[in-house]
Amino acid sequence: MDIVIAVMASVFFFPIWIVLYLLIEIDSPGSALYLHTRVGRNKKHFTCFKFRTMRADADPNKLAESKEDDRITKLGHFLRKTSLDETPQLLNVILGDMSIVGPRPALPVQVEHFNQQDLKKLLVKPGLTGWTQVNGRNSIPYEKRLELDAWYAEHHNIVLDIFIILKTFKVLAFGDGIYDPNSTSPIKNK
Repeated sequence: MDIVIAVMASVFFFPIWIVLYLLIEIDSPGSALYLHTRVGRNKKHFTCFKFRTMRADADPNKLAESKEDDRITKLGHFLRKTSLDETPQLLNVILGDMSIVGPRPALPVQVEHFNQQDLKKLLVKPGLTGWTQVNGRNSIPYEKRLELDAWYAEHHNIVLDIFIILKTFKVLAFGDGIYDPNSTSPIKNK
């Protein structure tokens, strides 16, 4: 089901991706695509696809947790608010590294700090959207996000996934929860 949805969505987004690619190239120097290593199910590392929202010289291991973060480009703010920067991850779904629904993929440096409870989020494939994204996204503390991800990994089922997908449309429509100024991510200050 993931692959069918991802292929259909990719066909829909393809013309939009071309426009976004060109706009990002015009907006700031650097490649429009941002390829980065993330950790998925069973601690498997994979290359995650995304449109670049920060300056090309920005530290990739520091989380953007403020609207005033000067590393984010003008267009990047719009892409993040609408989550259009994440849509190339549909290709990760097609490749089998991600799912439509699941915890957001973790950075390797984050996984180094996971406790046993946090590691539960790695029992399932990461997703484009998930339980955390529809329950506050980045507006809730980092520790709470990990707790929600672990809960999802233990309780995921098709009914919950459908609920999450439907609720995602509401979250995206209002751009809720993009930044968390109070996050205590272990990589926040790196």
